[in-house]
Amino acid sequence: MTMRGWAVEPSGRAGLERVQRPVPEPGPDELLVRVHVCGVCRTDLHLALHELPPRRPGRIPGHEVVGHVEDVGSQVRELAPGDRVGVAWLRSTCGQCRWCRRGAENLCPRSTYTGWDADGGYADHVTVPAAYAYALPDALEDTEVAPLLCAGIIGYRALRRAQLPPGGRLGIYGFGASAHITAQIAVAQGAELHVMTRGAGARDLALELGAASVGDAYDRPPVDLDAAILFAPVGTLVPTALAALAAGGTLAVAGIHLSDVPVLDYQRHLFRERSITSVTANTRADGDELLTLAERLQVRPRVTPYPFEEASRAMSDLEDGRVDGAAALVVSASTGQA
Repeated sequence: MTMRGWAVEPSGRAGLERVQRPVPEPGPDELLVRVHVCGVCRTDLHLALHELPPRRPGRIPGHEVVGHVEDVGSQVRELAPGDRVGVAWLRSTCGQCRWCRRGAENLCPRSTYTGWDADGGYADHVTVPAAYAYALPDALEDTEVAPLLCAGIIGYRALRRAQLPPGGRLGIYGFGASAHITAQIAVAQGAELHVMTRGAGARDLALELGAASVGDAYDRPPVDLDAAILFAPVGTLVPTALAALAAGGTLAVAGIHLSDVPVLDYQRHLFRERSITSVTANTRADGDELLTLAERLQVRPRVTPYPFEEASRAMSDLEDGRVDGAAALVVSASTGQA
């Protein structure tokens, strides 16, 4: 049996190419998942542009996968064919290193990732170790839950690492898929939200979701910020965001890729115990917590669906800032049938 897929073009050529591949067989501890929907993440764009080099030529990207289990390996007991599951960025960890043992499996030096180390969800089928698949809340449709599986999880981890105090002032720089989900969580938990982003449509969405103010990416917010998150992969925004922090504030940089950061001035950017931190991948606990929280807080990602055949257009729209909220490829109907 064969399946359709979109693979990253060979090095030197940016974009995706249509491929036909054999349907993969699940390993003993793996699931074979029939893909219904796969979110279009900025990391996929970095792969397609070779800003993040694929681990193997012809890699199929995609790591915000919603589908149903079609087959299971011989050692799988907790999931069965027909179950609805999510497949996220983190694919495996060693479970033995000092980071794994202390609950920081996102820092495991032997971790692997869906759509980077192994083929992902821009295809009819994908495999995943059963221990790294997520049970999904029934309240969310396939297209709604897909962006939660990376954009949502990473945004949630970034929000935690930004150390926003209860009722504090949060600044968000860039307002794409991850940011608009994080904004909903922060506002629902009582934060005062200020959004700086270049797109007029994104600024309108931020106001709709409860932002107290919006501005252009390099504008200074009307108040000093207790915490900030940089979602835009633009290094020149780092000093801008740091300068907007109040004393004791923290900037969390959420992207896997960031352009060069200018030289920082200690007095303007770091003095008075302002700090900067990064976000690296996620733990499975982050994902479980985010999915539970999204259901309880009624978080609803704004999603533009694209037919599977238009993956390249979805990627181009994301690159050019024509997507407000999140984008997702509709790969197959959610019928529960193979």
